[in-house]
Amino acid sequence: MSVPRLSLQRGVAVVTALLLTTLAVTIVASLFWQQQVQVRSMENQRLHLQTRWILRGALDWARLILRQDGLDSQGRGTVTLNGVWATPLAETRLDQYVERERLQNESYDASLSGQIQDAQSRYNLINLADKSMPGQKKQEELQMFTQLLVNLQMNPSLAPLIADYVAQSQSFTGTPNQPLSGSNNGEEPMPLTRVEDLLAVKGIDANTVEKLREFVIVLPVQTPLNVNTAPAELLAALMPNTSVGEAKAWVEFRKRSAFNLKSDFDTYLTTAAPGKAPPKTQYDVKSTYFLVQSRILLDRAALNAQTLIQRADAVHGWRASVVWTREY
Repeated sequence: MSVPRLSLQRGVAVVTALLLTTLAVTIVASLFWQQQVQVRSMENQRLHLQTRWILRGALDWARLILRQDGLDSQGRGTVTLNGVWATPLAETRLDQYVERERLQNESYDASLSGQIQDAQSRYNLINLADKSMPGQKKQEELQMFTQLLVNLQMNPSLAPLIADYVAQSQSFTGTPNQPLSGSNNGEEPMPLTRVEDLLAVKGIDANTVEKLREFVIVLPVQTPLNVNTAPAELLAALMPNTSVGEAKAWVEFRKRSAFNLKSDFDTYLTTAAPGKAPPKTQYDVKSTYFLVQSRILLDRAALNAQTLIQRADAVHGWRASVVWTREY
């Protein structure tokens, strides 16, 4: 064999060895990368699961507080902003309560914050529908809702459009696999379940929904407005011919002396609003539904949730139960 041919074969062998080495390194790197992805995926799943366990614990705590508030009401069920439930939970560190292998010099964050709100401090859109006449709206509720839009400096002409949508959506029933009763080619509005559903109403945009969000809600059943917790804009809408400024004075009064009974509020109105007609819509000093806002931070994971809790009456031991939870 000649020397040039030997050199050529050696060159080919070197190139082949380099190619095989490169291929082996690529395969090993790919395997390590896949393993790293799998490890990260498993870690994310664990964090995801842990945030939900923390949320479950937070909701148990909220239910306990609401039940105790009912027990402390001496059987009346009065709900005021002076209750322990109304105190927000500031960001609380949970690092020491979450099991996790710690690495040296590792920064690991775990915290919980949240707040309980009276859901009946907001206007319940379901009240707009007349349950005795399916598909029809309640005129007195429409008047109150129209005044609320005026108080919020929004277009009052949206009120009848929203009321019609709510009334029609509440007049049909059905299941996911069956058409709504009285359907007309499936064009009827689906049942209203959240404020965002108002986007289906002509003239309602995302900006309008955001303006309404803190003042309206969609609850499972029709409910009275709690005059102990409602903001001034809603109190002014509840009471005919009342300005927001006047209602703010009522808010200041209840801070000093909350209304323990519905009759206490009626008595107060005789002096605070003499000569004015009484409210035409439902109101009370009790509440059945509460909103729990939760924010959980756990390392890279974050969970924001809103939960609706229903509290039973004294006969049922003020038991509080979760109606729904929505993550966002």
